[in-house]
Amino acid sequence: MISIDKISKSFGRFKALDNVSFDVRNGEVVGFVGPNGAGKTTTIRICVGVLPPDSGDVLIDDYSVTRDKRNASRYVGWVPEIPIFEPDESALNYFVYLAGYYGMGTSEARSLGRKLLEEVGLGDSLNKKLKNFSLGMKKRFALAVSMINNPDNFIFDEVLNGLDPLGVAFFRDLVKKFKKENRAVLFSSHILKEVEDLADRVVFINRGKVVKIMTMDEIKASAKPVLVIKLRNLDSRAVDIARGYSENVRVEKDAIYIYNPKTEPADIVEVLVRSGYKVEETKKEEASLEEIFFKVIGESK
Repeated sequence: MISIDKISKSFGRFKALDNVSFDVRNGEVVGFVGPNGAGKTTTIRICVGVLPPDSGDVLIDDYSVTRDKRNASRYVGWVPEIPIFEPDESALNYFVYLAGYYGMGTSEARSLGRKLLEEVGLGDSLNKKLKNFSLGMKKRFALAVSMINNPDNFIFDEVLNGLDPLGVAFFRDLVKKFKKENRAVLFSSHILKEVEDLADRVVFINRGKVVKIMTMDEIKASAKPVLVIKLRNLDSRAVDIARGYSENVRVEKDAIYIYNPKTEPADIVEVLVRSGYKVEETKKEEASLEEIFFKVIGESK
């Protein structure tokens, strides 16, 4: 279990975190979302003992990261947003070196390294130097390293960035496996669809403060349907027309997203066509975490 208790952190005059508290229970997957600079990475770095808080504490299976960092670190696996390793070492040799910090002998570490690197899809790169790894390969290597001591808690910071589709699928299956094994998983991601598919709860953070915590059931219950209209000649007047049918309208590329429209889609399309717009496509979707994200973050500004 990961318990974050009233942590605050400032860098000079900038307050990166302000009294942040939440937990991740055993057998639970918690998504951690917010805009760039909201405080996600700072929170995670404090959780794994890389960065000290100005106040507050984090407990990893009841071990304090501020008072007993050595034991706390043994019970958590971590993948940073940008993994940094010794570039001139081979994957297997560096894995063995890192395993030594957990008191593991060379023979045992090499055996475990081959097993875990194979599991994350790096079985053909055991002797390849880490400087020749792509970002996705470094993320896979970091995943293997995070499992060295078989911890009950995992923290992933934007682990999906740089992963190819096979890597994303592997991570998704890995998280589901951890959940079944009653481990606690905290992961931050800008890919809200993946958060929606994996998380039991979502913690929203903005400007260094936790602004809302919701279960996925609560998110699904509060989400409203969205009408997507793709226009060949989209302009601000078309957006103004759409705003007459919803309090929540968003534009992305050549499409208007109308959340919880007040009338039938055909009526809105008819008005746009009569106003001279060429409608190329319309579709009705169930709204998702993305809608809730924009609403929660918008309300917290």
